[in-house]
Amino acid sequence: MATIIQDKQRGNEDRHQRWARIERADVFAQYGGLHDQGVSQRQAAQVLDVPRSTLQAWHLYQDRLDACPAVVAFFHSVPGLAFLHRLVMALHVVCVEIGACGIRLVCLVLELTGRNRFVGASYGTQQRVNRGVEEAIVAYRREESARLAHEMPPKDITLTQDETFTGGLCLVGIEPVSNYMVLEQAAQARDHDTWQAHMEQALTGFNCRVIQSTSDEAPGLLAYVEHHLGAHPSPDLFHVQHELSKAVAAPMAVKQRAAAKAVTQAEETLKRVHEALDSANSEPAKRGPGHPPKGAPCRAQVTQAVDAARQEHQRLTAQREQITQSIRAIGHAYHFVDLERGVRRNGKLIAGDIQRHIATIRTIAQQERLRETCLERLEKAERVVPKMQATIEFVSGYVRQQVRQLDLAPPASYAMHAQLIPSYSLERVASTRTVTQGEALHALAERLRTPLFESGGALRELSPMQQNQLKAKAATLAEVFQRSNSNVEGRNGYLSLRNHQLRGLDHPRKRACLTAVHNFLLTRPDGTTAAERFFGQKPRSMFAAILESVEIPPAPLSPPRRAVG
Repeated sequence: MATIIQDKQRGNEDRHQRWARIERADVFAQYGGLHDQGVSQRQAAQVLDVPRSTLQAWHLYQDRLDACPAVVAFFHSVPGLAFLHRLVMALHVVCVEIGACGIRLVCLVLELTGRNRFVGASYGTQQRVNRGVEEAIVAYRREESARLAHEMPPKDITLTQDETFTGGLCLVGIEPVSNYMVLEQAAQARDHDTWQAHMEQALTGFNCRVIQSTSDEAPGLLAYVEHHLGAHPSPDLFHVQHELSKAVAAPMAVKQRAAAKAVTQAEETLKRVHEALDSANSEPAKRGPGHPPKGAPCRAQVTQAVDAARQEHQRLTAQREQITQSIRAIGHAYHFVDLERGVRRNGKLIAGDIQRHIATIRTIAQQERLRETCLERLEKAERVVPKMQATIEFVSGYVRQQVRQLDLAPPASYAMHAQLIPSYSLERVASTRTVTQGEALHALAERLRTPLFESGGALRELSPMQQNQLKAKAATLAEVFQRSNSNVEGRNGYLSLRNHQLRGLDHPRKRACLTAVHNFLLTRPDGTTAAERFFGQKPRSMFAAILESVEIPPAPLSPPRRAVG
């Protein structure tokens, strides 16, 4: 898309008119053509209807620049100004809005590259540019969201929701499949009425229905989901594992470190005893008849103490490892599909496995006589298990309903439930693992899916278009199960780092810009933005909208004559 530079004139406090840069470049290019034809400066001024003194001032301005004449001519031409405009806007979008470098570093880049000869590089000038860029981003987000929502196909979505306190209380809601940020709004409270007010406004105009919300156990948020949203509340797996870690794993780690310290101290004591005995053997001390050798009983006792300390450390290490394995096993069990066999599991079996791992952790906690607060945390985590079972049952019921609406024959319907949907669930889990860890899941998914479309397969007789439609539907249904709001936690972490670097998150425009950049500018490896994945259609270019809205910064009144450095 071509760069568009507005020829709107800017005001000036003095009496002299300041020409717009694009208009000035165009007129000066015409004057150059007349000058090459042998037309005098006075005649050219009359033809172009420009004061001769203005042409002389433009000539003098360019002569004062110490840059290469060809470079000066380029950056005072229409194509050169278009390039300069795009460069400055890109610096503000990438360095300030995405990279959190700050306006002063943009000024430094312009100075080091020598572009400060052709565009104002002072902090005040670039601050005004940045304000225009941010206002353009906010306007683009508002207009483009409304346009895309108007043409959005109907869909059922899940929301991951949480609060962040960086730069003030902020309510966050993200659609996890597309990673589109539906809500990121500063608020005065986090009760259910506040959630309702902000979410209702955020969802206005969107052709979607929220069927599920994955979050922590915040009372206000759960009340909003139950009473206002009318969706299924899905618990966050991380908070369950985190509570178990704080309840048992952390105290056991303290005990293990204390045992390791005791081993070190016992070994040092034994070493000193050996050194004392060696010294005594080299120079035997005089003793009376009937007195036993000094140090012999002490050595045996210290050796026994070392063995006991090592055994205690090994025992605590083994128990801590068992706790860690049990906590990880809870995450392994809480899946819609069995990761070893590729078959769907019901909520009761999953809940039973989770309860068994929690019981193992509780037994260790009781054996170690951990504090009552630790057991209370363990019980808090255990209270979430019925909600995890309810989530599996909700997802199963929703999947059955959606497959029933496809009106498939029994063999194809069974294949959807037993093989096709589980295969895409395995692919989804594999995408969150490393390449090596995901190989087995990818292979299992292929073994489930490939026979369906081969000769004699349940879906072989369908047309290629119908097969592709079923694959797309199965992939969509495999994403209904959302067990974590980690994308919201990741966003909170990003905002925390951003606030630590430059502050400014308490300004509504800055937070709105960060949301717009997340939704409409950042892309995944496939080149799609979150907005494109959420709305099902490609949005207009945000950068092109910025170029159309923000004009090129003015040239410095007194350009520097020497390059920096």
